[in-house]
Amino acid sequence: MKRKFDLITIGTGSAASAVASRCRAAGWQVAIVDSRPFGGTCALRGCDPKKVLVGAAEVTDWSRRMRNKGIDAKEVSIDWSELMRFKRSFTEPVPKHREEAYRKAGIAAFHGRAHFAGPTTIRVGEDVLEASAIVIAAGQKPVDLKIPGVEHLITSEQFLELESLPPRILFIGGGYIAFEFAHVALRVGSQVTIVHRGNRPLPQFDPDMVDLLVEHTRALGADIQLGTEAVGIEKQSGGFTVQVSASGQMQTIHADMVVHAAGRQPEIDDMNLDAAGVDWDRHGVKVNEYLQSISNAAVYAAGDAAASGGPPLTPVAAYEGALVATNLLKGNHAKPDYRGIPSVVFTVPPLALVGLGEGQAREKGLKFNVKTESTGSWYSSRSVAEPSSGYKTLVEEGTNRILGAHLFGSAAAEVINLFAVAIRSGISAQDMKHMIFSYPTHGSDLPYML
Repeated sequence: MKRKFDLITIGTGSAASAVASRCRAAGWQVAIVDSRPFGGTCALRGCDPKKVLVGAAEVTDWSRRMRNKGIDAKEVSIDWSELMRFKRSFTEPVPKHREEAYRKAGIAAFHGRAHFAGPTTIRVGEDVLEASAIVIAAGQKPVDLKIPGVEHLITSEQFLELESLPPRILFIGGGYIAFEFAHVALRVGSQVTIVHRGNRPLPQFDPDMVDLLVEHTRALGADIQLGTEAVGIEKQSGGFTVQVSASGQMQTIHADMVVHAAGRQPEIDDMNLDAAGVDWDRHGVKVNEYLQSISNAAVYAAGDAAASGGPPLTPVAAYEGALVATNLLKGNHAKPDYRGIPSVVFTVPPLALVGLGEGQAREKGLKFNVKTESTGSWYSSRSVAEPSSGYKTLVEEGTNRILGAHLFGSAAAEVINLFAVAIRSGISAQDMKHMIFSYPTHGSDLPYML
């Protein structure tokens, strides 16, 4: 069947929903397409379900830290099957609710993989859809590791659906997925190994704060092997063997489960973009400053599918989706501003950043002062028996502008938002130091970090 629309949006996550809902509200005829259950990565197989698991890990960790400090309860443990049931209470209603919302709004929904058949035409199964504008917001998928035995890996999506956790888990890669899931698995009682081919995991984060996280994760019992590359996986009767190479030496690691945690890439390579004249690469659809394809003016991209320069985060996807809608409805004029966007690794405790790192600030030729300290002895850490915490802040000389903040500790995921507001709004370090915060709170630590 052939149908015509004003707009077709590929994907049903934060970016796609923002574009589709705003354009439909303006009276456009809108179609939305997804080959997966409606809702997108964050709501179904990413941030939201992951944070439910992290919440359970936080409870068990806090209770153990406070033992012999006034808390005298029997061992607090995680019942994985019950936790999965709780997690599904968040994820299972999403596809039906999302599709019902589209129906009520008058947005035509199509299930299937979208393939371009021309500059403004896509095929979805037997349907041929045409539109004046098409927005690609299809999210990401795991990168192809191109090693023997890759078919034995499970993805982060599959990890979030496990009915039980095995005794030995090996994570290939040293990014968000590895550390966040490792911290959950460790609290459940699994033996965890992380192999990362680089010499430093989480390279986008401050090295000193990452060192605190690595040290803390090892203290929890994790075996973290850096400068170590997985080169092959074999299935054995008792699980799996993973061949790894470190400094030219080969070794074998045994595991009951091997998890792909080595990065993700835009899920666009099978869309037949060349048929639409859309330039793209492994970073996503190549877009201009208005998030419009540089080679096909009818196509825009947002979120993880766009090579926009913005960090691959859910709030950024929603933000870019809103900008694309604005540019479609009112003509190209809205440009993304990526200043002051915080990012968090939800370990226990979490690692967070906003703004520039030291290396980035030096590359820009900026002159700045650095303040850094381990804060395990601070009241905010001692009161929750958290021995591992720290911060680093960068403040520009002369302007007193906050350039960056890097936190590791119990409330890092929340306190980083205060620094984000300061950076994005241009609030100086001096003004932040003079703010009066409620006390005692983690927020009241902020003036001492500047």
